Amino acid sequence: MKKLMLASVIAFAPAAVFADDIFGTWKSEANDEGAYITVEIAACGAEICGTIKSAENGADASVVGKPIIWDMTARGGGSYRGGTIWAADTDKEYRSKMSLSGNSLSVSGCVGPICRSQTWTRL
Repeated sequence: MKKLMLASVIAFAPAAVFADDIFGTWKSEANDEGAYITVEIAACGAEICGTIKSAENGADASVVGKPIIWDMTARGGGSYRGGTIWAADTDKEYRSKMSLSGNSLSVSGCVGPICRSQTWTRL
């Protein structure tokens, strides 16, 4: 029985990497017209993903429900790498990384030499 319990603890050890509490709802930066989206970040197996939860202040409502972040992995200390982020305004996918600091999430991504970044706030 003790071996079974120990195996269970070891099997779920990667969940401890999620201790940064990145999960929840985040608000993107507003564009020049004041439009923004909200994103629900959650665990997707051993990785982290995000889905567009709402489109606000004139943002394109057709993006609601679409995945925006996938294959992101926690690296510890509030750092996340290895994932992809989709930019709705350009319909492009960027190799992405994120950095969590309190209620701010720095999100950045690059396609070749072109990089973009935003700071999202926790709702």
